[in-house]
Amino acid sequence: MSLQVVATAPEERKGCGGETIRPLPDERLLKESVLLLKGFADVTRLTILSLLQEGEVCVHDIVEALDISQSGVSHQLRILRDARLVSRRKEGRHVFYRLADRHVELLLDNALSHGEEAI
Repeated sequence: MSLQVVATAPEERKGCGGETIRPLPDERLLKESVLLLKGFADVTRLTILSLLQEGEVCVHDIVEALDISQSGVSHQLRILRDARLVSRRKEGRHVFYRLADRHVELLLDNALSHGEEAI
């Protein structure tokens, strides 16, 4: 038996100081956002995303750049696809990956920039 959530109009909530507190995001949105952020939460995946900042890269070149096995790269790329952070196209026997869209570019830039502040 699963719990069914019924959507209702959000009530305006007030904070302790009387300020309006905006409604919490929908649970589906939160889950999708967690999946997206998990894609960034690994050094290998972040390295792959960084490689893709300049444009499309074939899987073979990703394997060579990271110096890990093709199956290891493929596993990480699957996670990135599931998180909708990358897209791919096939050309003959080659598979090329690129960042999914401008949102991913901005998220990556912000993550790296924010990380740099700690160095």
